[in-house]
Amino acid sequence: MNDMTHPPARLSVAETEALFALPFADLMFRAQTVHREHFDPNRVQLSTLLSIKTGGCSEDCGYCPQSARYDAGVENQGLLDLDDVLAAAKAAKAAGATRFCMGAAWRGPKQRELEPVLDMVREVKALGLETCATLGMLKEGQAEQLKEAGLDYYNHNLDTAPEFYGEIITTRDYQDRLDTLERVRQADLHVCCGGIVGMGESRTQRAGLIAQLASLDPQPESVPINLLVQVEGTPLAGTDALDPLEFVRTIAVARICMPQSFVRLSAGRQQMSDAVQALCFLAGANSIFYGEKLLTTGNPEWERDQRLFDSLGLQPL
Repeated sequence: MNDMTHPPARLSVAETEALFALPFADLMFRAQTVHREHFDPNRVQLSTLLSIKTGGCSEDCGYCPQSARYDAGVENQGLLDLDDVLAAAKAAKAAGATRFCMGAAWRGPKQRELEPVLDMVREVKALGLETCATLGMLKEGQAEQLKEAGLDYYNHNLDTAPEFYGEIITTRDYQDRLDTLERVRQADLHVCCGGIVGMGESRTQRAGLIAQLASLDPQPESVPINLLVQVEGTPLAGTDALDPLEFVRTIAVARICMPQSFVRLSAGRQQMSDAVQALCFLAGANSIFYGEKLLTTGNPEWERDQRLFDSLGLQPL
């Protein structure tokens, strides 16, 4: 059902933007049709994300409260102990998650920092969970070490369109991100790669992000679509909020352009109504981050998600 060997024809930015401009009903119908061709429309994959090292990052990503450059109220914390990570992974599995993601606020891990993460990957994998990590930029050989330890997915987002990227981040460039993604692919790891919308970008730039993601070859197996969570103290606090239906359109366009990828509702779900989330699932979202917290920002509680799933007739994968 989810065979990635025959990717669809790539769409240009203009063609992708034309999808955004479709009447809403037509866009939703097209996205749902594509979704049903590749997935069970009533099944959703559940992932849990744990911050294994929080704050103190040297990057200047304008959306991120973990940057050492901003006073956003995030307390710096060193790398968690293995036992704490395993306890969180066991709780996530008991709550129904099938993938456990570990995130560290690094520009990129030094070898001495990577070693304990490799132990975490081995132990979480032994619990029977899929493993995912997001550790920043990877150096030569590090992706292979993660693969050997049992890592299934590596997350490294493009964040936004190439044309808007310099407005958000200056401490690394777009090619740095593409280089890490190439290292991940060369190590035969699955790619988790998406972006953030609602950062003040234009619709053309949102289309540029989706077109860029869809042009990765092969396309990412997982595509997290994040809605900006505005945190006081970060440069993007106070940005005009994105219209909820424009976010739904973004999900639908991602589904059409990447028909065989899992499209994940990620950051920003806490501020979405159940009705908006329902439209996102109708538009082809079929994965969520599940749990109380997403790195440093809130996430809908398990009980609320269960009620929503029950009301929509959705089942976890």
